[in-house]
Amino acid sequence: MKLLHLTAALGLLYSVSFCQQQQDSNTNGSPTNHTDETKQTADSDGPTLEGNSRDTSYRKGLELPKAIGSTPIIRHEGYQLQYSEKHEQAYWVAYHLTQEETVKKFNRTDNFIPDPMVSTGSATSSDYANSGYDRGHLAPAADMGWSELAMKESFYYSNMSPQEPGFNRGIWKKLEEQVRAWAVHYNAVYVVTGPVLTDGLVKMGGNGVSIPKYYYKVILDYQGENSKAIGFLMPNAYSASGLEPFAVSVDQVEKETGIDFFPLLDDQLENTLEKDVCLSCWSWKPLKVPSSVSNSGGSNDNTVAVQCKGITKAGAQCKRKTTDPDGYCYQHKP
Repeated sequence: MKLLHLTAALGLLYSVSFCQQQQDSNTNGSPTNHTDETKQTADSDGPTLEGNSRDTSYRKGLELPKAIGSTPIIRHEGYQLQYSEKHEQAYWVAYHLTQEETVKKFNRTDNFIPDPMVSTGSATSSDYANSGYDRGHLAPAADMGWSELAMKESFYYSNMSPQEPGFNRGIWKKLEEQVRAWAVHYNAVYVVTGPVLTDGLVKMGGNGVSIPKYYYKVILDYQGENSKAIGFLMPNAYSASGLEPFAVSVDQVEKETGIDFFPLLDDQLENTLEKDVCLSCWSWKPLKVPSSVSNSGGSNDNTVAVQCKGITKAGAQCKRKTTDPDGYCYQHKP
């Protein structure tokens, strides 16, 4: 009888001990029978997920569209791109912008130079000279002020596209500012931007730079099941309109460009995010982004801009402002 009581007691003690071990294992985060689908090990061949300030993880490479053909992807400090030799500009430029990166530490360089990583050679200053078009940034310089190198590389010609001055300095700039506001509001966003490149576009310059009729941006706020995405298609022309009329679904941008955006998303989530546009899902309030410029970066913010001394084809003085010591804007440099 004593032996039976002792056996029962030992069995009860083992059961309690086993349950306690299971509870401790789950509490301490040790492996369980559940698979964590949001993380991959550092040795994984696929994209890794790294933590940020949000509840969900930053997914490295999520901003990259599906590569177009065999054209190599060029990686710079602040952005990546795939270059079209046929059109002498990028098919797309992609980057991840965090709230911290919207705080400017380095000023614009305004030193436009060919991209040394484009093996076939990128566009050059002569392609844009006296064209009447702005050298429009795809990845904005204002998004690259967190790094001296990123700011410098944002002026590569691989990141430029010929834009109507009224478009570049108007509605396009307004959209860039809105994207930065979203990076602040949502802590981070994934951005892909570029020209809509089609056959038959008018070309300019000795290298044959295509002049796009439309530009696009797609933005992803990745927060797991609470993620959202939005696209924009804009004609390369001045507009006094707000941004909302140009908002479209990501699917619509894919249809116009032939580019597959955010292919690393789960298929079901990707289909849900990309099929519709939800304006009310996004905050449209402008945000003032704080600026803190390092003494070591770029030109002095106190430099006074003056009217360009150049003369237009119509015989009038150029209306552009410039901080260049020679008094000329980029288009009228002697």
